[in-house]
Amino acid sequence: MSLVRLKIKGISYSQTQNGAYALILNEVEGDRKLPIVIGAFEAQSIAIALEKEIKPPRPLTHDLFKNFADRFDIVIKQVIIHKLVDGVFYSSIICERDKIEEIIDARTSDAIALALRFGAPIFTYKTILDKAGIYLKFSSKDKEKETGDDSIVVDEILQESEAVEIDSGAASAYKEMTLEELRAELDKAVASEDYEKAAKLRDEISKRK
Repeated sequence: MSLVRLKIKGISYSQTQNGAYALILNEVEGDRKLPIVIGAFEAQSIAIALEKEIKPPRPLTHDLFKNFADRFDIVIKQVIIHKLVDGVFYSSIICERDKIEEIIDARTSDAIALALRFGAPIFTYKTILDKAGIYLKFSSKDKEKETGDDSIVVDEILQESEAVEIDSGAASAYKEMTLEELRAELDKAVASEDYEKAAKLRDEISKRK
């Protein structure tokens, strides 16, 4: 079976289901998107790896794994999303130590969080992309900006999925804050290790740039 390389387009959230997140993957040589429902913790970990400006004062779980692997000369070569059963994606981490490869089973969200930290490529099989890949519907204005409303995708795929419940009341309050206030709150959130709040603040700051 042929492999298709994927890149991370971003993390989106549902506008109708509080606390629901989806990781949006894009095929490198194509337009199809592969949306994967993930939990709040995993969304936070991936967001921190994507946003280089957020520096946790202490390592998160995936950072700890990276530090551990580096200490023992273990390298993640690639991640493969190899199976889709009843809407659940299954992944394998291809590791190498002393020129010996090992395959480790992992949740897709964990595998991608680690792939980001190791700079490892992410793949899936063409059959999986044919089955679960989608084309986002863009307006002509969206096409010009090369952006789209991924939250629509999250709402669609979460109709038969469980949402992770988190506090969502702060989202509207952030819109009323100035950039200086947002950055100050971001610094406080990182210092107190409230990375879920930090990710939301960073999202709001990014929207204004």
